[in-house]
Amino acid sequence: MAPRKRSRHGLGFLCCFGGSDLPEINLRDNHPLQYLEFSSPIPNPEELNVRFAELVDELDLTDKNREAVFALPPEKKWQIYCSKKKEQEDPNKLATSWPDYYIDRINSMAAMQSLYAFDEEETEMRNQVVEDLKTALRTQPMRFVTRFIELDGLTCLLNFLRSMDHATCESRIHTSLIGCIKALMNNSQGRAHVLAQPEAISTIAQSLRTENSKTKVAVLEILGAVCLVPGGHKKVLQAMLHYQVYAAERTRFQTLLNELDRSLGRYRDEVNLKTAIMSFINAVLNAGAGEDNLEFRLHLRYEFLMLGIQPVIDKLRQHENAILDKHLDFFEMVRNEDDLELARRFDMVHIDTKSASQMFELVHKKLKHTEAYPCLLSVLHHCLQMPYKRNGGYVQQWQLLDRILQQIVLQDERGVDPDLAPLENFNVKNIVNMLINENEVKQWRDQAEKFRKEHTELVSRLERKERECETKTLEKEEMMRTLNKMKDKLARESQELRQARGQVAELVAQLSEISTGPISSPPPPGGPLTLCSSMMTTNDLPPPPPPLPFACCPPPPPPPLPPGGPPTPPGAPPCFSMGLPLPPDPFPSSDIPLRKKCVPQPSHPLKSFNWVKLNEERVPGTVWNEIDDMQVFRILDLEDFEKMFSAYQRHQELITNPSQQKELGSTEDIYLASRKVKELSVIDGRRAQNCIILLSKLKLSNEEIRQAILKMDEQEDLAKDMLEQLLKFIPEKSDIDLLEEHKHEIERMARADRFLYEMSRIDHYQQRLQALFFKKKFQERLAEAKPKVEAILLASRELIRSKRLKQMLEVVLAIGNFMNKGQRGGAYGFRVASLNKIADTKSSIDRNISLLHYLIMILEKHFPDILTMPSELQHLPEAAKVNLAELEKEVGNLRRGLRAVEVELEYQKRQVREPSDKFVPVMSDFITVSSFSFSELEDQLNEARDKFSKALMHFGEQDSKLQPDEFFGIFDTFLQAFSEARQDLEAMRRKKEEEERRARMEAMLKEQRERERWQRQRQRQRQVHAGSTLEEGGEFDDLVSALRSGEVFDKDLCKLKRSRKRSGSQALEVTRERAINRRNY
Repeated sequence: MAPRKRSRHGLGFLCCFGGSDLPEINLRDNHPLQYLEFSSPIPNPEELNVRFAELVDELDLTDKNREAVFALPPEKKWQIYCSKKKEQEDPNKLATSWPDYYIDRINSMAAMQSLYAFDEEETEMRNQVVEDLKTALRTQPMRFVTRFIELDGLTCLLNFLRSMDHATCESRIHTSLIGCIKALMNNSQGRAHVLAQPEAISTIAQSLRTENSKTKVAVLEILGAVCLVPGGHKKVLQAMLHYQVYAAERTRFQTLLNELDRSLGRYRDEVNLKTAIMSFINAVLNAGAGEDNLEFRLHLRYEFLMLGIQPVIDKLRQHENAILDKHLDFFEMVRNEDDLELARRFDMVHIDTKSASQMFELVHKKLKHTEAYPCLLSVLHHCLQMPYKRNGGYVQQWQLLDRILQQIVLQDERGVDPDLAPLENFNVKNIVNMLINENEVKQWRDQAEKFRKEHTELVSRLERKERECETKTLEKEEMMRTLNKMKDKLARESQELRQARGQVAELVAQLSEISTGPISSPPPPGGPLTLCSSMMTTNDLPPPPPPLPFACCPPPPPPPLPPGGPPTPPGAPPCFSMGLPLPPDPFPSSDIPLRKKCVPQPSHPLKSFNWVKLNEERVPGTVWNEIDDMQVFRILDLEDFEKMFSAYQRHQELITNPSQQKELGSTEDIYLASRKVKELSVIDGRRAQNCIILLSKLKLSNEEIRQAILKMDEQEDLAKDMLEQLLKFIPEKSDIDLLEEHKHEIERMARADRFLYEMSRIDHYQQRLQALFFKKKFQERLAEAKPKVEAILLASRELIRSKRLKQMLEVVLAIGNFMNKGQRGGAYGFRVASLNKIADTKSSIDRNISLLHYLIMILEKHFPDILTMPSELQHLPEAAKVNLAELEKEVGNLRRGLRAVEVELEYQKRQVREPSDKFVPVMSDFITVSSFSFSELEDQLNEARDKFSKALMHFGEQDSKLQPDEFFGIFDTFLQAFSEARQDLEAMRRKKEEEERRARMEAMLKEQRERERWQRQRQRQRQVHAGSTLEEGGEFDDLVSALRSGEVFDKDLCKLKRSRKRSGSQALEVTRERAINRRNY
């Protein structure tokens, strides 16, 4: 039976103009067609038609559209002609009305994409350039497209697509570029130029390798429409074969089926993408050679069925989308019709193409008693002799047989294959060699993979050696720095010791002379002491020695003076005094009375500033004693202050700023599988399982672990986290006893048991491991503690020395005394915690304005230098995070850890060691260096405590028992609120300026809209019969729209439905059988 030739009336370019009525013509443009008062009279009809024909030729309209346009009245023709000419002569479009501009811009974009990282605004500007080109290709006259083609504009677009980086590939620029090609193909000249480019369609197909669904839809629409263009179907198949190689697909169309099957993430609701894929598949199957070639349709459809399209189609039904269902119905109905037509060739109702036996029986029945029957037997006979071993690597011969049969079926009389022929000739030897090469490539890949693994292993070993060298280098450098510090300190202390000993010797000699001198009578008052005083004044005696180091012995005490002796004369050495001088009083009382406060009184009650007043006896010796807030009152605008923070609510606008503030189990299975039946295990199963997991991560043998511990991990085989895990698997006493009982069966022991047994043979294994872990973590822990200590030290210094902070406190004190009355007023200082209560006091006029905002306004106006106060207090945020108790606990842990290492070192020195045991030399060096580093940390911590105490005393907080994180946190919180308040004020000012600017713009726009509305009213009155406008959509757009909606297949779909109804009960049987069998695909 001859194959049925299926009509394709819906595939023509005029598919959307199939009706008898003329199409409505609309002008889609940014500027509506305006009624023009003709500057010159309408020419005679002949001249008008000539000019109008030139305009229509530039627009490249179809024949029906040309007829519709030429049928317009002369007045409308002249109006359209004048409107288009005026638009073309617009001076604002001269720069962008030539394709040279866009080609240069796109070339520069392609060259710069790999050199610069563009921000969002620049990316939007680049996308706008491409969008403008797309619009120009659609709306500009035909000469624009011609000039674009002559300047190789298509090559420019294709080169950009080929060289596109990942970021641009996933951006809207990619989609716009595809839109430019689609716009170029929207007229006959541009479409012919695209199809004439050998690699144009293949380059467009490469854009399917993106995650941007809009780009994929645009590409599929172009490819599907090209299938319907004469000569385009084979180019699309060639492009998909090119994409198979480009995307490393196993088979052709694999990516499309994967995209069609995705139902997770953002692909679940991507109905547009699935619709585009199905429309493309239908176009590939039914256009080109598929229009009238049953064998070709079966050939291509089998390729999709082998990829599993049938169950995917069943799943797509769940979307319940009308357009998608139309494409699915068309696919299945054409498939059923083709299966029926194939079955009729063998006088069957249905052929089960999944059953080899049924297909063989049909072929056997068809060829029996014919001249071709011996050939069939010969084919089967030779098939029996072909290699058939499962893993013999002979699949290429069967592939060759399959491809030869495909060519026999698909090639026409001229020997042309409508699909891309996988075999250019039937030279079996060459084809087999080519297929064998694929095996060789696979072997080369396997060998390359082997080399890559070896390379990775070598790189890993090299990195481990580099880490070992780096660790040794750092330890050496640290040791050299420590030794240099120790040498300097030793030289300094030796010099001080020699000086101290000389002074002690001189003092002892002087005391001996005084004590052994002749005493004939009791010395008169002031006798010996006067002598001593005179000796001191004549410089016979050296000056008083400096305080001696704690390691030196103090000089022998002088003989005690008799009770009631005379007082020590002025200038006598301290050693002769009756006793040590009294320490200074921590709370000294000053005889100087505090300054009287003459605070101006407000004219009416003000809101309270909720501070904590500092007792007056605490003021002497603090920063508050140096502050004079009286001078601030001479600068402040007290009337404005009273108005801003009045205790009475006043509903009026704030003069300075009326704007509002912005409101603000599987591992156990692995273990059980890893144990052998005859393994001996005496320790707990869970413990053994975890131990095996740890050893598998270490990737070291027991002996390598043992040697690493004895050598104190010189080769850096044991990472710190692995050591920490090893400490959890220290052999316990009960484990050791059990393992000792079975030590004669060591070969049978499980891996975990044997590991624990061998580790228990190391002397002081637990202490060694703890010492090694402490050594590896010491520098890290020291590096964590030092910045915390330094933060407390530096923050304390900054608070004490900050002049701007002192000035700011002076201003706040003046404001608080002005606002508060009674017992809360007249303060000489306040608790620092009160700083964070400044923001709690709100203005009576504007609740968005707080006392902190007003304070910043005062500082900006009168004390701008104070605004840079945060630059003087840079270490407050770090100090506010330090918990002193935890820091002291960590320092104590380091001290105890060093002591434990020293004890273990003393023990190991007394033991007989193996030659490979490096504990004593390694840890001796470590103790020498780390002890000095730790002593420096302790000295810094003591200094930080002292500075912190002075800082508390400086602000009168010595009795508050504040911790560093609390004390510094108060200032840090205040500085953050200070910065936020400044930002709020800036935002208020910007908002006010923006509102004023917006008000001006709205007034201007309102005036402009009124003017434009009046103009439009006049134009509307004149333009009641002014004519219609041109349709600027092209035939390629019509084709894409018809393909997207499925209108292309409407006629065939209706015909297939009628054919299906005529099939009667026989068709129902086939459909029922197809529903059962199609899931196997």
